[in-house]
Amino acid sequence: MTYSMKLKEEICSQDISRVEIFAELSAIIRYDANIKENSISLTFENAAIARRVYKDIKATFNLSAHITVRNQKRFRSKQIYILEIKDHTLLLLERLNIYQNNTFLKMNRNYLDTKEEMAAFVRGAFLVIGSLNDPATSGYHLEFVFSKENDALFFNNLLHEMKFDSKMLKRNDKFMVYLKSAEEISDMIRMFQASNSLFYFEDVRIYRDHKNMVNRLNNCEIANQEKTLQAGIKQIEDINYLKENDLIDLLDDKTKIIMEYRLKYPESSYQELANIIGMETGYVIGKSGINHHFIKIKKLIETHKKAK
Repeated sequence: MTYSMKLKEEICSQDISRVEIFAELSAIIRYDANIKENSISLTFENAAIARRVYKDIKATFNLSAHITVRNQKRFRSKQIYILEIKDHTLLLLERLNIYQNNTFLKMNRNYLDTKEEMAAFVRGAFLVIGSLNDPATSGYHLEFVFSKENDALFFNNLLHEMKFDSKMLKRNDKFMVYLKSAEEISDMIRMFQASNSLFYFEDVRIYRDHKNMVNRLNNCEIANQEKTLQAGIKQIEDINYLKENDLIDLLDDKTKIIMEYRLKYPESSYQELANIIGMETGYVIGKSGINHHFIKIKKLIETHKKAK
């Protein structure tokens, strides 16, 4: 079972208020139902979602719904659940703000009065047209796929009002509203009150963030080591130039000590070189001091080359 399906099953295991049921069912039927003159049918691949919708319609509206289970063998064998409502369908649609006066209604923000209703509406949409990548196997991505552009526009604006930075794009003949931010996806799972799914998501997120940080530190350390090595090679070339041109005696004794220890430890950083010199000779010097001596060496070489 995918992570997305586990999240949906966890959502379906929760009890919600009557007001939330109205908002959740409104999204489910509006975005996923096949609505005809005297019937409403919904098709689910998840038994938990089918049971939840069946229970909520029966308990809230006292309407009977018929469930048919079929085996689908296209690509892979799986069961699908078809829920059909044939009694008082217009009443149901009117109470869910989907149909009124022989006209299908566009979704209106005024139908959602509270934060709880807004969250329930988003939750209902996720159950039927939403999906979430497993963070352990791919990037962070939560999406809702709509058949109609107006529905996607309303939903995207609703998420913005709820402080989610969602984006919208057209994909083939569908319209997708999605989140890519791990923090915002985590906030949405928290809004769904799916604690087990949230703990898993956060565990993976922490692991990935830690792994990325370690990789960045390793890359930085490798880059610093490479920089130190290249600097050491260049400094040894400068020292050899001084020897070949009999320029060593033009330098003071402390600079000569620095040169001696650079030849002994070509791969050491300035700090490592300073520590070694301090322990072995008693000459206390820091990184900036080491650098100062090599600047002195470089200037001597430049002066000599110009004089040639």
